[in-house]
Amino acid sequence: MSTDKDTDATTATAADLSMLQLSDSFFPTGMYSMSSGLEAIFYSGKKMKARELRDLVVAFLEYQIGPADCTALGNAYECAAKSDLQKLLEVDRTIFSMKLIQEIRNASTRSGTQLLRCIRSFVNDDDSKILGEYEDAIKGGRAFGPYPVALAVAANVFSIPKRRAGLMMLYSFSISIVGAALRLGMLQHFDGQKVIDELKPTMIKVVNTNIDRPLEGIWQFAPQIDLIEISHEKMSSKMFIT
Repeated sequence: MSTDKDTDATTATAADLSMLQLSDSFFPTGMYSMSSGLEAIFYSGKKMKARELRDLVVAFLEYQIGPADCTALGNAYECAAKSDLQKLLEVDRTIFSMKLIQEIRNASTRSGTQLLRCIRSFVNDDDSKILGEYEDAIKGGRAFGPYPVALAVAANVFSIPKRRAGLMMLYSFSISIVGAALRLGMLQHFDGQKVIDELKPTMIKVVNTNIDRPLEGIWQFAPQIDLIEISHEKMSSKMFIT
């Protein structure tokens, strides 16, 4: 847990390193194994250009991940900061119920619980009571552990600011799709980096729009994306878990 209280923007802190640690593909959350339905598009024969991939990720961010997952993360972060387990469990149940596709629900909870399990292996329970309480609630069947809520708890443990936690989530999500496109041979590495760079303004806008949204205002509406994810769920042979 970070104990560095230096708020000087020119000084590196342990929270900065923790942010890099949690958002790195080396951290074992399984994000690298998700394509969010892109694999189904690939096997349908669709020839997707880099610009089209960027537009697809923008749709994900603006109509699903932003108003739903980012809103959940923002609310969960405030609950963790206040050690309000009951409210945290409400956020947990809300975002879990909004994961309409079983494959997506399972992937979210798998990544979330893995994130918590890994962190708890090297963070002292005395440093974060809410971390232990939340994981115990998951083990006891009172919570599901979706990734946005787990990431919010983890960010709070490491003193990572709420907005940066939101950017971490959107960046990791975007990287998972672009990375899947690379492995599927849909685009080249330079094109992938160009897509990520072009997505930066959208990530910032989406976080600023949704991170402080009250839980009552959570929403998502992306039926075409839902259909893509359903198609992937029905595939008999897959490279990616979503």
